[in-house]
Amino acid sequence: QVQLVESGGDLVQTGGSLRLSCAASGTIFSIDFMGWYRQAPGKQRELVAYIYTSGTTNYLDSVKGRFTISRDNAKNTVYLQMNSLKPEDTAVYVCAADVRRQRLANLYRYWGQGTQVTVSS
Repeated sequence: QVQLVESGGDLVQTGGSLRLSCAASGTIFSIDFMGWYRQAPGKQRELVAYIYTSGTTNYLDSVKGRFTISRDNAKNTVYLQMNSLKPEDTAVYVCAADVRRQRLANLYRYWGQGTQVTVSS
């Protein structure tokens, strides 16, 4: 099996910063896509940022210039550096990873449990 464990969520004031981490463990041959989603109460889940093994990244428009996604392939870990946080960033942040468990296996998307980010005004 594969497990994704997030950490780093917290309560911060507007303008503050947080760094989220998500470490994948288990039977892993390779990981392609790694990304962060978020879901606020009463809202749909949205893809905040993602990064491929190649380093290609993409961001939700509302976080561009404030958030930076990165990964450490040797540690199977993805990070989300969040700066200039706003109350509207408040949500549960969930990481996802497309994992190939064996050399010729298909990719399968795994999900973490989520970490709460709360930004107070």
